[in-house]
Amino acid sequence: MGLFKRKRAGTTREAVNDDVRHLEQFAQSRRGVEGFVEPRTTVTTTTMALVAHDGEWTRRRIEDERAAADFGRRMTIPVYDVQIVGYPQRMRDWTRRQNKARRDGVAAPSLEPEPPVELPPLE
Repeated sequence: MGLFKRKRAGTTREAVNDDVRHLEQFAQSRRGVEGFVEPRTTVTTTTMALVAHDGEWTRRRIEDERAAADFGRRMTIPVYDVQIVGYPQRMRDWTRRQNKARRDGVAAPSLEPEPPVELPPLE
């Protein structure tokens, strides 16, 4: 009777609805999102990294390359094969800023532009 089944070493976790929901929320709540499909390996299943315009990124499992392409069409975002195009520089820059801020104990700087200032009309 397996009430408390243990996961066997070397088995990969498959994508679940929570993973896809997280990717959807990320894509809907950020601007300029692009998807980068990462291939299945011996230790991980197929994953997809989403990268926003400012380099903020997230990664979750996805069923396979076809599911990633379908996700991109549904969310109207471009999806690339990371083995062909690589990761965008803005993703590495964002990670570097986050790591530096964490080491320094300060909030990471945001790249969001300041809201426009309304000026009085010219007379």
